Amino acid sequence: MKPLRSLGLLLLLLLPLVASATHIVGGELDLQYKSGSTYTLSLNLYFDAINGDPLALDQSLVASIFVKATNQRVVNVTLPLTSNTFVQYTNPACAVGSLSTRKLVYTKEITLDAATYANAGGYYVAVERCCRNITISNIINPGGAAQTFYLEFPAVVRNGAAFIDSTPRIFPPLGDYACRGELFYYDFGGQDVDGDSLAYDMVTPLNGHATAAVGNNAPLPSAAPYAPITWSQGLSAANQIPGTPALGIDARTGRLTVRASSLGLFVFGVRCAEYRKGVKIGETRRDFQLYVLNCPTNVAPRLQVRAANSAALYRPGRDTLRLLPGGNRCLTIRYTDSDPNSVLTMSTRPVNFTVPAPTFTTSISGTVRAAGAPDTLTATLCFPDCSDTKGKVYLLDLIVADNGCSLPKHDTVRVAFTATQGTNAAPVLSSSFPPAPAPTVDAAPTVVRVTLGQRYTATLTGTDADRNALALAAVGEGFDLASMGMQFTAQNGAGLANGTFAWEPTCAAVAAIGTSNGLVVHFKLTETGPCVPLPQERAIRFEVVPVAELTAFRPPNVITPNGDGQNDFLRMPDLPVDFCDNKFAGIKIFSRWGQQVFASSERGFQWGGQGVGGLYYYLATYTDGRKFKGWVEVIP
Repeated sequence: MKPLRSLGLLLLLLLPLVASATHIVGGELDLQYKSGSTYTLSLNLYFDAINGDPLALDQSLVASIFVKATNQRVVNVTLPLTSNTFVQYTNPACAVGSLSTRKLVYTKEITLDAATYANAGGYYVAVERCCRNITISNIINPGGAAQTFYLEFPAVVRNGAAFIDSTPRIFPPLGDYACRGELFYYDFGGQDVDGDSLAYDMVTPLNGHATAAVGNNAPLPSAAPYAPITWSQGLSAANQIPGTPALGIDARTGRLTVRASSLGLFVFGVRCAEYRKGVKIGETRRDFQLYVLNCPTNVAPRLQVRAANSAALYRPGRDTLRLLPGGNRCLTIRYTDSDPNSVLTMSTRPVNFTVPAPTFTTSISGTVRAAGAPDTLTATLCFPDCSDTKGKVYLLDLIVADNGCSLPKHDTVRVAFTATQGTNAAPVLSSSFPPAPAPTVDAAPTVVRVTLGQRYTATLTGTDADRNALALAAVGEGFDLASMGMQFTAQNGAGLANGTFAWEPTCAAVAAIGTSNGLVVHFKLTETGPCVPLPQERAIRFEVVPVAELTAFRPPNVITPNGDGQNDFLRMPDLPVDFCDNKFAGIKIFSRWGQQVFASSERGFQWGGQGVGGLYYYLATYTDGRKFKGWVEVIP
């Protein structure tokens, strides 16, 4: 760690002249949608925990909502104090005794109903409070300067429909200090739960109407306009903290940067505007402070990059790594620091891609202890075998950071690379099942009829020319194989997998099938190892049939009951067999005039024609409703 030294005189200069001053550091308003017409209105107020007067910690504050077009007051809302915490440093080891900030949260649920909040020009919320830190360097009369917390939000109804909006949340609050002459950076970027576009700019903090004469009694907010604070000579919204560069913010990301040229305590203002479909619908402001102190010199760390097995250093902006299948896909990184006892940490940041990201395979942090002859730390970074830039050049930042104060210093090497994957031939799934039907958009399963009570077996084989690990599995569609008495075993391995399916269907399985027209089993062959696995599958629909279903039912149509022992009786041995609960119910024989002349419930019946020749008609029925009709001629 690189500690901050020689701050005694400076800290004395920064001590307050009036112990009873309230010492407001800054803050912002926040409005979040809950449900229906309910929203949560909050004020985040940042308070100097070192020099602030504890008696100035209000237990509640009043926020007022106004119509933006007319400045008409709509309602006053009392916000009770609900949270009191400390703002954390980016690096707690860099903490200094003169800088400690409390975050006070005042919050309450409010109702924004469509009948009241329908003005197309929108609304604004304001809270006014005095006073700021008296040691602020960049404004006139800081001890008498107040603060107006300000937020704009749209009507809750638009074009007759509900218009829901939560204001952007700027985060996090600033707990750090800046070192004079060193680049300071901080992320003030926000989040918007509605997905609205956010834009940032620097603005002059608002003073408003509150005065020091009010004391610790917070005033009722007045309507806009709110007077701005008065900048010291030569300063402005575009030059709030002088330096090279002066304090600025990235309009898209919300990242603050400054290389301050003067010591002191500086107040600054940031505005975050939200846009929906290109139209501005609201904004929120944050006022805050930044200490600029003298810090010990901190030399930035350095890093070098080599491709594995290469003696040449990687040259950013000139070299492009080409990662090929089967080749070495690792980088060797050497990093160091000329400052003694520096703790260095490596990290990566994809610039124009997301996945797959390379990973470190060795330690990425260490301590450089030797001054003048610095140690050198080493890390290895390897790109996944499945990296594929699809012909594009991807950019990856390799970053080494020290633990210097107030913020780490970095060295960055931007690596350009292309990567391709190895080809993968699809595995082949073969089986003893009947051939699959011709491919269609919605390929139907292959139908396999299995005889009730008879064991059916099938074999499956998976092969892969790439010798990837293969695995066979069987999955029932909506049922468990074991519950139906089905068995599947597999022997899996590299480039080869074998499986055996066996089933002896029972009446219990038939009952479970019901009217679903069979049981579908998906036989799956999966492979592991390739970047893009190509699984294979066969779907088989098993249908259960009775033992003699395939025997044609062809009853005789002539009998000659003359006693010669030849064709004397009508018999039907080829009637469809009983199938579990679906059984033969009986047969009836009728004369040509419709008179019943014979009936039997026995499958082995025989009828001799009643001694009267002519045509007769029969009707055989089953318990499942099946019927078989026909005729027979009796020739005496």
